[in-house]
Amino acid sequence: MKTFVPNVEDIQRNWYVVDAEGQTLGRLAVKIANVLRGKHKPIFTPHMDCGDFVVVINAEKIQLSGNKEEAKLYRHHSGFPGGFKIETARALRARRPEAIIEKAVKGMLPHSRLGARQFTKLKVYAGAEHPHIAQNPKKFEEVQK
Repeated sequence: MKTFVPNVEDIQRNWYVVDAEGQTLGRLAVKIANVLRGKHKPIFTPHMDCGDFVVVINAEKIQLSGNKEEAKLYRHHSGFPGGFKIETARALRARRPEAIIEKAVKGMLPHSRLGARQFTKLKVYAGAEHPHIAQNPKKFEEVQK
């Protein structure tokens, strides 16, 4: 019996839409990362991009457990002297609510060119509207069964 390795032609990409309203950040990010990688498919291969597209709506209504709204810190550096910035989750949500989900999912993907390619299939929107209606996205719960 030989090991099956899918070709690029074998990979079917679907679109899924998930409503982040009332969901816990980490639990939702794990599910999204698994779909982006393609781990829900029987043809999953770790070194290939066989995942699906995920559209996240209502990112501004994601829940953080405990006191993470104030205690969770997001750090970045501009590369210049004195360019280290720290921001709380509450401040980041007020400034750019999509970034909270994007950063959580990006940290769960491979830290390589493959992970960067998989990350481009994630589309996050703060409100309930999104421009991907033409792709006929399915509800995200269909994947989780």
